[in-house]
Amino acid sequence: MDYLGWVALTLGIIVVIIALMALGWRNRLRRQGHVPEPVAPPADPGAVLYEAEGQYVATTTAGDWLDRIAVHGLGLRGNAVAVVHAGGIVFRRTGERDVYIPRSDLVSVQLAGGMTGKFVEKEGLVVITWLLGTERVDTGFRTRHAAHKAQLVAAVAALVPADASHQPNDTTHHRTPPTPEGREHP
Repeated sequence: MDYLGWVALTLGIIVVIIALMALGWRNRLRRQGHVPEPVAPPADPGAVLYEAEGQYVATTTAGDWLDRIAVHGLGLRGNAVAVVHAGGIVFRRTGERDVYIPRSDLVSVQLAGGMTGKFVEKEGLVVITWLLGTERVDTGFRTRHAAHKAQLVAAVAALVPADASHQPNDTTHHRTPPTPEGREHP
């Protein structure tokens, strides 16, 4: 096979791979069509309690950090600012619609080593579990500066309602997410 044949074959393989990826994303969007759209941030969410720059990683099904929520732009990674207000948390994303988590929908906050293709050092991501409609979801955020991580966790934890464990639950299987090595946490 001559040089042009190899180039054409390589380009053909690349086009097929891209087409399969687009088909998979479209099917994920269709499968997740029942997931409600997050509420819009209020015009005046109140005083800023804490703010941290960083990267919005994604929103996934709670407990399954490989099942990215694709609808409503929730699965798209990008730069963001996490702003904690008395009434909830706003992720002000660059180039995407803001994501608002009302205080009443918060379930928990924790640190993790990674989710949906973004793996960092141990406890490098802030993961917020919240209710989107009746489904529990996890939203990951990586602070730009490591020192801001603990402060963000403390600010969010202060907002979590005392009865968060009694909130409605969906039918997803809640389990401890896998570590980057693929093993379950003890």
